[in-house]
Amino acid sequence: MKKIISGKVREVYDLEDGRMVIVTTDRISAFDVILPTMVTDKGKVLNALANFWFNYTSDIVNNHMISTDLKDMPADFQKPEYEGRTILVKKLKMLPYEIIVRGYMFGSMFEAYKKDKTFLGQTFNRDYQQAEKLEEPMVTPSTKAEEGHDINVTLQFMKDDLEKKYPGKNLGEKIEKTALAIYKKCYEHAYKNGIIIADTKFEFGLDENGELTLGDEVLTPDSSRFWDLSKYKIGESPASYDKQFLRDWLKNNNLAGDPNIKEVPADVIATTSAIYKECEQKICHN
Repeated sequence: MKKIISGKVREVYDLEDGRMVIVTTDRISAFDVILPTMVTDKGKVLNALANFWFNYTSDIVNNHMISTDLKDMPADFQKPEYEGRTILVKKLKMLPYEIIVRGYMFGSMFEAYKKDKTFLGQTFNRDYQQAEKLEEPMVTPSTKAEEGHDINVTLQFMKDDLEKKYPGKNLGEKIEKTALAIYKKCYEHAYKNGIIIADTKFEFGLDENGELTLGDEVLTPDSSRFWDLSKYKIGESPASYDKQFLRDWLKNNNLAGDPNIKEVPADVIATTSAIYKECEQKICHN
C-alpha cells in the first residue's frame, strides 16, 4: 500500500484499485504546528462524527464511504489500533475548492463586514452583531492552496471556473445547492441536541461516473465551528466544541506557533479530549 498523504491529522493510503484507506490519528495541530502530545481518542471522535454525518446526509448527496468494518480492509489494518478510526473509501477526483457554509456573522466574515458591510462581494439586508445568526446561510468558497493559506473567492468566481473546467455540468450551482441542503439538515439535528453549527467546510469530488460526491471529512469540530447553545449570546465569542481551549492555553503560555514546544500538560489534554467526546455524545447518541 502506498501512503499518499500524511496530513496534520489523517494518514491516507492508496490501494491502487480505485479505493483508499483513511486513518484518523489522535494528532492535534494549533497555529499551524502539530503538537507533540496526542489527544486521547480524538481520532475516534472525529471518525465517528464524520461517519454519522455521511450516513445522515446520504439522501442529499452520495459520499465516498465504502466501509467502516476492518474486515473489509487489507490485513495490515485489521489490528486493534485501527478500530474506530479507519474507513475504506472511493477515490474521487477532488475539486479544487473548499466549500464553506456560514450561518452566523463571525470570524473573517465579521472582520470584513465591520469595514464596509460586505463579504466577498455579498451584501447584507440589515445590520449584524458578532455571532448573530444570518437571515440565510451563505456559501463562500476558498481555493485549496498547495502551500500557504487558502484564498477566499466569490461564489460566482467558483461557478465560472468550474464551468470552464467542466462545461455543461453546472457543478457550481449543484455544489451551492447541495452544501446548503447538507448544512440546513445537520444544523437542525445539532441544534435540538444543544449545539449550534456556526459554519463548516465541505469538500466535493467526482466519482468514476462523473457524479458529484461528498468526500474528505464532514462536520467535525476540526472542520466546523460548533458552539454550546446553552452559553450562546449575540455580541460575544461563544464557547466552542473544538481546540479553542488548547489554543487559549498555548496563547496564555506564549507557545502559540512555537515549533519547539516539548509537551502539553496532561490536564490540558484531558480537558480537550473531554470537549471532543461531549460533542460526539450530543450529536451521535441523541
